[in-house]
Amino acid sequence: MLATDPAGRIRTEFGIGNRPSAHFARVVRAVAQPLQGTVYVIEHLRRLRQFGLIALFHQRRVPPGPVTPPYPYAVTSPPRPAEPAEPAEPAGARLVGAGLLVPCLDTSERPYRDLDCAASTPALQAVADKVADFLPWYSSVHRGAGYKSRTATTAYENARESAHRFAGRAAEDGNVVILCRNTTEAINQLAYRLRLEPDDVVVSTVVEHHANLLPWARVAQRRWVECGPDGTFGVDDVTKVLDAGRPPALLAITGASNVTGWLPPIDQICEEAHVRGIPVFLDAAQLAPHRRLPPGPDYLAFSGHKLYAPYGSGALIGPRDTFTTGDPFLAGGGAVDLVDLDEVIWTEPPEREEAGSPNVIGAVAFGEAMDELERIGWEEIQRHEAALSVQLHEGLRSIDGVRVLGPVAARDTTTLSVAAFTVEGIHHGLVAARLSAEFGIGVRHGCFCAHPYLLRLLGVGPAGVADARAAVLRGDRSTIPGAVRASCGLGTSSDDVDALLAALRAVIHGGPAPVAYEQDNVTGDFWPAGQARGWGDSDRPAGAACARG
Repeated sequence: MLATDPAGRIRTEFGIGNRPSAHFARVVRAVAQPLQGTVYVIEHLRRLRQFGLIALFHQRRVPPGPVTPPYPYAVTSPPRPAEPAEPAEPAGARLVGAGLLVPCLDTSERPYRDLDCAASTPALQAVADKVADFLPWYSSVHRGAGYKSRTATTAYENARESAHRFAGRAAEDGNVVILCRNTTEAINQLAYRLRLEPDDVVVSTVVEHHANLLPWARVAQRRWVECGPDGTFGVDDVTKVLDAGRPPALLAITGASNVTGWLPPIDQICEEAHVRGIPVFLDAAQLAPHRRLPPGPDYLAFSGHKLYAPYGSGALIGPRDTFTTGDPFLAGGGAVDLVDLDEVIWTEPPEREEAGSPNVIGAVAFGEAMDELERIGWEEIQRHEAALSVQLHEGLRSIDGVRVLGPVAARDTTTLSVAAFTVEGIHHGLVAARLSAEFGIGVRHGCFCAHPYLLRLLGVGPAGVADARAAVLRGDRSTIPGAVRASCGLGTSSDDVDALLAALRAVIHGGPAPVAYEQDNVTGDFWPAGQARGWGDSDRPAGAACARG
């Protein structure tokens, strides 16, 4: 049996009968089989005592028939009894990087527990495989006569068809899929293409991500749906704002909060908006990985990086008529039929909205991720995540000193497996830093690009907001109000949630930290003192901080 270290720590590659491949494969039996592929040998020699040989074999896809030499080595080891364990993910869901070991302050290496899926998800193995298979065929799209170009164009357009299916919006019904970078770009593009007047009104909510707040301020007036102390609002709250004053040109609303995981009643809200003749845009970035997309919104957008396809692609979907007239958001090659020095004839959508050379690799990954989630099945995904949501919320609320923000998630509620919380007496940045440095657990801290919402959840009044504003203006982010967020996905197991809860108890009630932590006032982040492997001065990340956003 060829075995792989659960950490996946690959250090040496031996291409045998095949060029090395960047993606991994399942453990395969190699007894009395001629094989072609690549053997990856793992760094941790101490595990030789356990396995005999530690390697990962990636088998080349070979057509039926005799296999020609050279062959890789066929390695055997005594059979080991199966160890019963709860699956870490729903049936059929395999993720790249599962089980990676990360260094901790006590010099040990622990399996990385990724509880930051609401920010970005790891790649599905099927997505990585699809990208690896496509890479040799990568070429320009739409305007090339060569075979590779035609193949790449087909792959790119297949991804568009996947988005149509995933969203339940067929092109035959007058819908168009515009492939773009992410949800933020999609919302900016829609804000431009709706051709709103400065005195038009867009209704949105205080629950929104900044991506669904800021673009509308550039093009129209805004009215807000407020939330209650638990961070929720009802259909009546929305209709009151829709009916207050000038009729809105648009309702822009999230499908799921990226802070609390709360799911607004989108179907009923869309019905009320449409009765009033108001179109609805849905920010589905946080919803799309967890639920089938609702049919009610007129426009929606979502991102591949939250959908197990972290290759830089997303989609804006809406009625074709919106994009058939007027200038596109981006002007350039591929968006035109004819150009003269004083005239341009724009082509039809979606190409009209996709000027420039597109991210073909990202689109291929994006399309495969949507197809793979459909193959796994929404019932299976929801079953897996519903259990984690209850375990996460109930577990956090059982710890003295922890305050969970947002609605109380119980077994009969519809809340994603996302929880934002604070710890009494401990800065949110320090909690996140200790979970990472001491326990190998990845969470997020700060305001999660949803400042208005989080400030309401935290109960920060005008004086607190003024203090934070003054500190930021002088370059000090150390006192920005914030919280810690843990978020689950397909690769999250019950053991991962248990590990988080145990680590939090240790941080809160287990005595002082093993080392001092220093806060950087410019970023607001904390870093352990000393030079432990993986946590020395040279390991400190450069760039923006969690406190920003």
